Amino acid sequence: MPRRMTSTKSGTHQALKNTSFESMVISWLMQDGWQVFTPILDNGHQTDILISDGPNYHRIQVKTVEATGEDHVVENRWKDSNVDVVIFFARNSTWGYITPAFKQKNMKLNTYGHQRFNQTKNEFLKSFHKLDPMD
Repeated sequence: MPRRMTSTKSGTHQALKNTSFESMVISWLMQDGWQVFTPILDNGHQTDILISDGPNYHRIQVKTVEATGEDHVVENRWKDSNVDVVIFFARNSTWGYITPAFKQKNMKLNTYGHQRFNQTKNEFLKSFHKLDPMD
């Protein structure tokens, strides 16, 4: 059985973990019937995932946080972009939040209108579908 015998640098390990959350979202959305696109480079556009139902496209940003609780305050890092939805994963737990891209500088994860999910496909999709309709 293959075993990884080399160590991974801390920054590289964190990048791998962050990318794995993006990959989960991509998989879950594809299984839900969305067309899913990933930018070659999202620098400046703050778009990790682009989804389409055919005529409509929506930009998604995926973030991970070290949340101590669901009232954890997150910073708006997509200012002046066209992001529609932000998906937050709690790195140190098994839950996350799906939020419309807010314009405020900071906001609590559990703000009204944000959708909590457990980190499973069914829970994620149920919460994703509860978001206010995306224009």
